Amino acid sequence: MKFKIAAFADEADSWLDGQISAMRENGVELLEIRGIDGRNVSDITSEEAREIHKRLEEAGLAVWSVGSPFGKVGITEDFEPHLEKFKRGLELADILGAKHIRIFSFYVPHGNAERYSDEVMRRLEVFLAAENGSGITLCHENEKGIYGDNAERCAEIHANFPKLRAVFDPANFIQCGQDTKAAWERLSPYVEYLHIKDALADGTVVPAGKGLGNIPRILGEYHGEVLTIEPHLSVFSGFDMLERGESAERKFSYPDSRTAFSAAVNALKEILEGM
Repeated sequence: MKFKIAAFADEADSWLDGQISAMRENGVELLEIRGIDGRNVSDITSEEAREIHKRLEEAGLAVWSVGSPFGKVGITEDFEPHLEKFKRGLELADILGAKHIRIFSFYVPHGNAERYSDEVMRRLEVFLAAENGSGITLCHENEKGIYGDNAERCAEIHANFPKLRAVFDPANFIQCGQDTKAAWERLSPYVEYLHIKDALADGTVVPAGKGLGNIPRILGEYHGEVLTIEPHLSVFSGFDMLERGESAERKFSYPDSRTAFSAAVNALKEILEGM
């Protein structure tokens, strides 16, 4: 296979044992670590990080990236406590063996993003300065509601900070009313890796290749090595919902998180096998 597959395995199970099991069952070798044993990765201790690294290594798995919440706070909130947590996150990433940290460009008031451009750039510059020399690559993800939620402002960020790489998430662009082909053409030179997540026009997340994300085309033009699966697929509460028409109304719904995770992995593998 041309690509290595990573995943947000916390969508299969909130506990590490379950995440390891789901990854091995589905042939996923890399973890984008986010939720672990019921907590966000940014809240674990150094000792816990060492134990996680050991358990993954024993299972033949590794951490590809830290799916952090850094930069996912309001632009008017006090930055200093967040910065200190970010610095701690750099230490945790190193212990976990991760070479990448996913970050964001701060929530901004809707319709008034440009007013906060200077402050966004200042904070990103501080993140990059703190990261300097760590051996870790910071990767900005496009996300609804943050400054870099559309291709134009993402391009502005990367033009200002060539060292800052991009995580390209097709579903997030769709949810922001962006054409993914146009966004890809503009941002592909900056992309470090992809989040494999697709969506319909109404924003509903569906398996890769079933939405408007143009994922097969993007994969054909992607020159990176790793693809991170972020399922975000609907899980219904029980099979009794089938009797109430749930399957007809929500074609891509699954009985549990583990099944949804496997469906997301299989959808990507089907695309790759057809390339």
